[in-house]
Amino acid sequence: MSTLPSPQGAGPFDSPQGKRETRKVTVPDILTKKARGERITCLTAYDYPTARILDAAGVDMILVGDSLAMVVLGYENTLPVTVEEMLHHTRAVRRGTRRALLIADMPFGSFQLEPTEAVRNAVRFVKEGGAEAVKIEGGECRLELIHRLVENDIPVMGHIGLTPQSVHALGGFKVQGKTLEAAERLLRDARAVEAAGAFSLVLESIPAEVAELITREVKIPTIGIGAGPACDGQVLVWHDLVGLSFGVEPKFARRYADLRAALEDAVNRFLSDVVQGAFPAEAETYHLPPEAAEKLSGRARLTRAGS
Repeated sequence: MSTLPSPQGAGPFDSPQGKRETRKVTVPDILTKKARGERITCLTAYDYPTARILDAAGVDMILVGDSLAMVVLGYENTLPVTVEEMLHHTRAVRRGTRRALLIADMPFGSFQLEPTEAVRNAVRFVKEGGAEAVKIEGGECRLELIHRLVENDIPVMGHIGLTPQSVHALGGFKVQGKTLEAAERLLRDARAVEAAGAFSLVLESIPAEVAELITREVKIPTIGIGAGPACDGQVLVWHDLVGLSFGVEPKFARRYADLRAALEDAVNRFLSDVVQGAFPAEAETYHLPPEAAEKLSGRARLTRAGS
């Protein structure tokens, strides 16, 4: 087992418990976890410090999701985010990730139009962004594209159910697969994604019973987000996890911390300290050596006398 290099400009990559995490997570590792019945963890990250925290904590997969559009860039939905924006943030996350498997979301418009262009964009995420896999929304309709990407040595994570890039076609962010016909369609989608060669499959906002059936039917790991507890793993958006989301939070999001309140408190205390003259204090202030300070004071006195 070899020790991984530290991120650029950072010290050793230590876990919160002080134990250095050195074993790199790979695509075969994720597949093995399902075979062994081990749960898989995944969280989104969009910047270097978050990536450092998640990687040191031992998360299996870090996803640079196109949710970036909403939670970081302030767009109404995921549709406006561009390849260049996604690449910019993927590179930042790459610099903070050494252990987890890094996956980049391919944004709307980067793979829907022409297969050759889609492969070219996926190559950019691997070559320029440092991603080790890409995520693509869609089921049966993406079979050929997923196959082409895998054929070109680009691991693919599929995504079915509520696919945010289809928000207009779906009529909003709604639970999918609620009828027998819709559930059977999701099962066909899952089988198609697996047959095309994807190594894992995100199931978003579907009934738990449907997710459980799909998880039993396919050999690749299922990663749930609003799909019940039977999936092989779970993913959440970082900002939902730590209370940094604005607007209505989805039902499936569990808040594990309230960083927004903590940050607001920190900012308010800073403003108050500055206004009242309490910051900076002596502890945050630099001084000249006594001899230099005395000479500077003498020069100031001469200047005032000359005036």
